[in-house]
Amino acid sequence: MTSATSRSLLELIDGADERGLAAAGLACLDRCLPLLAGDRGDALRPVWAAVARGDGEAWGEAVAKARVELDAELGADGTEDAEAVRGMLAYAPAVWTAEALRVWAGECSVTALTLHGRYDAAEAPDGLVERCRAGDADGAGPLLAGELRRQQTVLESVAHGPTGLRRARELSVEGGRVLRAVVSRRARTA
Repeated sequence: MTSATSRSLLELIDGADERGLAAAGLACLDRCLPLLAGDRGDALRPVWAAVARGDGEAWGEAVAKARVELDAELGADGTEDAEAVRGMLAYAPAVWTAEALRVWAGECSVTALTLHGRYDAAEAPDGLVERCRAGDADGAGPLLAGELRRQQTVLESVAHGPTGLRRARELSVEGGRVLRAVVSRRARTA
């Protein structure tokens, strides 16, 4: 699914700076919020603003506030998918360092791809998520392939500077709508 000239998701994460890594992890989290409940993307708005400013202190404060706000609004949803999304926010680093953000962005990438793979018509086989991240998306269903493209595009966009964050936000909104629609359709047919 990736062209011969594009870089794999792993390469993009390895080459990203702090802003790119923060945006990548946050975008994955943002797109997966529909698995918690409702439309709560506004809780992440201050975190996006901190990313735009590249402000490590504001980042830590915004992440802490988002954790409290989402926990208070959503209560304890014990589904496996909801817990995976909660984990993405819970493990967001309080410190704005490339090392901490790279680990978090990588974990968010895996979680988001895994969750999207679960909602494809045929569940993703073992090892497919890691193959996709390494550049081989053969066998990926449409949701998994779409999430992979969004993750790559976010990292590529943000690499061009702060103006790329607008595109990252647009992709997050679009991806959240797609996932919300799939979850809603599944709930109606269950």
